[in-house]
Amino acid sequence: MVLTSCGVIPETSQQAGISDKSDKFADVNTTVGEVISNPAFKDFGRLLFPVDRTVTDDMTLAEISTSRVYTWYNNIQSDKTVEIINTLAERAGNGQQIFYPIYSEEEMQADESKRDTGLFFFKGESGAKFSIMNAGGGFAYVGAMHDSFPHALEVSKMGYNAFALIYRPDDPYNDLAKAIEFIYDHAEELEVDTEYYSLWGGSAGARMVATLGNADNLSALTQRNDIQQAGAVIMQYTGYNSVFSGDAPTYACVGTSDGIANYRTMQNRLEMLESYGIPTEFHAYDGLPHGFGIGTGTDADGWIYDAVSFWENQMSDNNIPRNRQPANLQDFLLVRTTNVHGNDYDSDGDGMYDVFDLCLLRKKFINNTVPDKINEIPQGYSMSRVRYKNCTMILTNP
Repeated sequence: MVLTSCGVIPETSQQAGISDKSDKFADVNTTVGEVISNPAFKDFGRLLFPVDRTVTDDMTLAEISTSRVYTWYNNIQSDKTVEIINTLAERAGNGQQIFYPIYSEEEMQADESKRDTGLFFFKGESGAKFSIMNAGGGFAYVGAMHDSFPHALEVSKMGYNAFALIYRPDDPYNDLAKAIEFIYDHAEELEVDTEYYSLWGGSAGARMVATLGNADNLSALTQRNDIQQAGAVIMQYTGYNSVFSGDAPTYACVGTSDGIANYRTMQNRLEMLESYGIPTEFHAYDGLPHGFGIGTGTDADGWIYDAVSFWENQMSDNNIPRNRQPANLQDFLLVRTTNVHGNDYDSDGDGMYDVFDLCLLRKKFINNTVPDKINEIPQGYSMSRVRYKNCTMILTNP
């Protein structure tokens, strides 16, 4: 099938606040000390790395991107570490505030441990919904560089506002409650929609989000009744097995070779949630061990897109970021005639789904950069080439 026409679509190099500068600050040989001393990271650069682990200033980004630093984790990729550092540095250089303390100066003076907390902000589209990512680390340290920063970065690329929480391992639940309060209280300044927010976590972080995703626990820990329950909880590899009728809709994924969190425990919990009428989605990836993160290069690759779709399915409104529309475009190409909220792709109202609808959809979101790689093609489909310039596509049929 060859589809052509529609004229030249201007492309933009900026997506969700990412700079078009070609010079990058960091590479795999950049040292921790160089990162911490970069003016972009002010006095919070040390929180990019686990403060409860031995990370010396002379270690390179390649050297820290290993399970020797991030105990219990696998599939740690130095290229992703570099991308995260460069993205945050570039966004700070563009004038974005990339870190927010969650406690006041008075609170930190009263308890110095609270200086080891805060929210790294991966800004999406203004007015989009937000998510809070919570890394694991066995409540001994916070493995953010592998278990929450990559998630936040990818979700922000989709247009959602994503925060990665650096919490105290000995007081994680209160810190997450405080983070939710902080975002609610500064929603206008942060330019986020507080309806149907999502909580994400892996391992120990998954226990945190399951706990705070529960309506009763949220109320008890925040001591407030103006904060709504999370629209969705996204959990990875945890043995958490408590089930309550007030738990949030839950997406979970885990590897079948996880020696820390047995996949059957997660599966059983979700089945119990379903018995309460709570929406769930469960994925077990054959042979994967504990702590695979976003799963790049593994059988779990792309799970994060499934998780975002699950989150969107829990939203009763239609506040979907513009950068999510390429996924809707993909749905069109895969003969799914409506998106997750039932919005019709028959853009010109002629009763057919064809290239003209596709071009109108592309024109509507003219300021978006459509990703070169599409990650959600079901088994049985193949694609030889997709060119979005001039609205020209060359595809192979299933």
